Amino acid sequence: MRWSETRDESKAAFHRKKVTVVGAGHVGATAAFLAAQRELANIVLMDVIEGVPQGKALDMHEASPIQGYNAIVHGTQDYADTVDSDLVIITAGIARKPGMSRDDLLSTNVKIVSEVTRNIVKYSPDCVILVVTNPLDAMVYTALKVSGFPKQRVIGMAGVLDSARMRAFIADEVDVSIEDVNAFVLGGHGDTMVPLPRYSTVAGIPITEMLSRERVDAICERTANGGAEIVGLLKTGSAFYAPGAAVVEMAEAILKDKKRILPCAAYLEGEYGVDGYYLGVPCKLGGGGVEAVIELDLSKDEAASLHHSMDSVMELVRTVDAFGHF
Repeated sequence: MRWSETRDESKAAFHRKKVTVVGAGHVGATAAFLAAQRELANIVLMDVIEGVPQGKALDMHEASPIQGYNAIVHGTQDYADTVDSDLVIITAGIARKPGMSRDDLLSTNVKIVSEVTRNIVKYSPDCVILVVTNPLDAMVYTALKVSGFPKQRVIGMAGVLDSARMRAFIADEVDVSIEDVNAFVLGGHGDTMVPLPRYSTVAGIPITEMLSRERVDAICERTANGGAEIVGLLKTGSAFYAPGAAVVEMAEAILKDKKRILPCAAYLEGEYGVDGYYLGVPCKLGGGGVEAVIELDLSKDEAASLHHSMDSVMELVRTVDAFGHF
């Protein structure tokens, strides 16, 4: 048998979109793998550590015949390989280490996210930026200031993850399929986040009508401490499967222009009484990034909790501004 084919390599993957994931650690690699499995785009996995993104990309390529996907995953240290990305996901940064102050962590990750963002802008000036690096609310603010992009194209991933945790805990408590559970968690990404039981439902029924106040409060508390619970169990790491899946849910909404209503860290200019900061709120997520912010009718207690969460975000952002990296 003979096989003759004329192939233009420069156009071989022309019809598939391009996503860059900066940071080939657990979260970044998981997000890259899940996005490839869904064939959302061809993936560039970028990391400063020589061999790590190349090795993980090759591993994903070798998994493709088993999983049945044709998306290309390319590992690199060269930002030139990220050129013309439609979406860039930033997971690069360090975790807080023993003896490291919060300001040390902030300072280091602000430098990392600033450098990454400058390179993104250089090679992909029309992309949407999705930030995952912690502390999230301060890092997405950093990316906005450094990039100079419109606010709609710089988004933080937090609420999808926090809401997913709440959904899982509700499904366990009520003993129903996770497919029938919806939840909303707003505010900053930390222990001041604001789960909203009134807007959290099982097949459209608010959980406040199905569970006692004590059980609802317990679910909300576990949700707020969801990341810390996993860190406590792992001892030497943090969550990455659920964060990676949350990133990809947002990526799919953007790449496929799905107009999903998802909780995202969005830059607010008057919504919810917040001006000039990122905060987790319900958004319409589509091809343009954040296409609308949805303002919920909050009770007095819910609004107070949201503004308490905002106070924590403002404190972080003031520290970032004081570093003067912009």
